[in-house]
Amino acid sequence: MSPANQLTSAQRDDLRTVAAMIVPASDEYNVPGADDPAIQADMLATLGRDTARVKQALDHLARLAGQPLAELDTARREAIANEFRATGGAAAATLVRVVLQCYYRDDRVLRSLGLELRAPFPRGYTLEEGDWALLDPVRARSGTLRRAP
Repeated sequence: MSPANQLTSAQRDDLRTVAAMIVPASDEYNVPGADDPAIQADMLATLGRDTARVKQALDHLARLAGQPLAELDTARREAIANEFRATGGAAAATLVRVVLQCYYRDDRVLRSLGLELRAPFPRGYTLEEGDWALLDPVRARSGTLRRAP
């Protein structure tokens, strides 16, 4: 069963609400909030081994709130979040990590941070074929002899 199917509808709604509280959208920086549908889809698709802890965190939040988080007013949501931070333990830390890792791998967020959407190496530099000058420092070291097992 996929991680998305393991969360109830209420848990998915609470996850979206918590994600928006952790990282709200910003018009100033032209970035979505962590409740953006694409980011939420990424979260649900990649929960994997974190599914049990995320469910535990969402269940704890539901007990604290007594109703869906989205139905609470802002002040009550913030009070619940503060209590959750203090009592949520490892499950709360896992929930926050899942939200942040999915948020910060979104292409729109990476662009807003001035990062390229590819690996940083070789970043425009090309290596000449057969140019072994990069290995000169390694060649300059004395050899290390080790006994074979």
